[in-house]
Amino acid sequence: MKENTLFEVFLMRNRIDELIKEKGYMKKYVAQKVGITPNQLSNWLAGKSYPPLDKAYILADLLGVKVDDLYER
Repeated sequence: MKENTLFEVFLMRNRIDELIKEKGYMKKYVAQKVGITPNQLSNWLAGKSYPPLDKAYILADLLGVKVDDLYER
């Protein structure tokens, strides 16, 4: 069995864009409801940054999912 490197263990695929599209929301609307700028949301979607825990909970509630569902390994 192959051992995962530390990088591979922490590499998570972002599902936020997929979940936003499933709900039919506009990204500007999501950013406004979460209390962030559209640029911050774009950074999350691109994997350039991750939402802080408080914003992740707001986003998950808005999308009707658990925080764990925002990302997958």
